[in-house]
Amino acid sequence: MQPMLTLRPYMSTDVDALYAISLATADAGADASRLYHDKHLVGAIYSAPYATLDPDLVVVAADEQGVGGFVLGAVDTVSWEARLERSWWPQLRRQYSAPDPEARGSWTPDQRRMSMIHNPERAPMQVVREFPAHLHLNLLPRLQGRGIGTRLFQAWLRLAHEHGASATHVGVNRANARAMVFWSKMGFRSITPPALSEGRTVWMGRN
Repeated sequence: MQPMLTLRPYMSTDVDALYAISLATADAGADASRLYHDKHLVGAIYSAPYATLDPDLVVVAADEQGVGGFVLGAVDTVSWEARLERSWWPQLRRQYSAPDPEARGSWTPDQRRMSMIHNPERAPMQVVREFPAHLHLNLLPRLQGRGIGTRLFQAWLRLAHEHGASATHVGVNRANARAMVFWSKMGFRSITPPALSEGRTVWMGRN
């Protein structure tokens, strides 16, 4: 018999789990905890801002061991990036110094994330023009392969539609083949602009 699992709205007490899951899936879907000295850096970029600024669009998956997965996102990526610039990045920039750009070749993983805080990656305009919403979905290994990712995505999609979302995109690490297969099954197709076809991120969209 499968262990009991619940999908539910995010609660403020879940924030530590979001940080932990973000780190445990940050190495192209695998555990990145060995790579980072500061265990909060990844979550500070990819999950905590959503939980803090727009918790109504966060759904978590919890079993008897606690929260083991989440889905979160924004219905208007351009507005979201502007909101981060006003309300999220400034506090982190005070906390984390920008690494020396002339030493880029020897940056640690922590320093690469710190650079992202000072110079956040923005979704390409060619992507957000047609697919304005975006989301992130992460599951710990114990919840993978059980259809939970599909259930989380469908739950988020319902919420996003209620908030006015239509077309949605995701940015997937090219090295994360499992994620690209998952998003293809969810109806996403590659929309990577030609100029970015050799980049680390594969952009995928769904109407």
